[in-house]
Amino acid sequence: MAASLLLAAAVTVASFPAGAQTAAAEGQKLAFDRNKGNCLTCHEIKGGSQAGNIGPALADIKSKYPNRADLVAIVSDETRRNPLTVMPPFGRNHILTGTEIDAVVDFLQTL
Repeated sequence: MAASLLLAAAVTVASFPAGAQTAAAEGQKLAFDRNKGNCLTCHEIKGGSQAGNIGPALADIKSKYPNRADLVAIVSDETRRNPLTVMPPFGRNHILTGTEIDAVVDFLQTL
């Protein structure tokens, strides 16, 4: 059983380029970090704990937002698209750098 799980994990990891794996892993750390991305305050995310329910559950993101630029724009400053949002403008307010936003988006696209 353990060998099967290890093999499945190895196949999954091997199916993504190393750079994408690293960026997505960094993005997950940022998204779950209560002092940085803090996504779990408002969103339910697979693998996260103590999730909020103010925002939608973050699942099936790549099919909901096939255009990566749309997702970057949402994380950077959702107020441009929806002035009434309660989502913080992570880019505009310098909560996350451009590189950090890219990593978070890489992570979100794995959900």
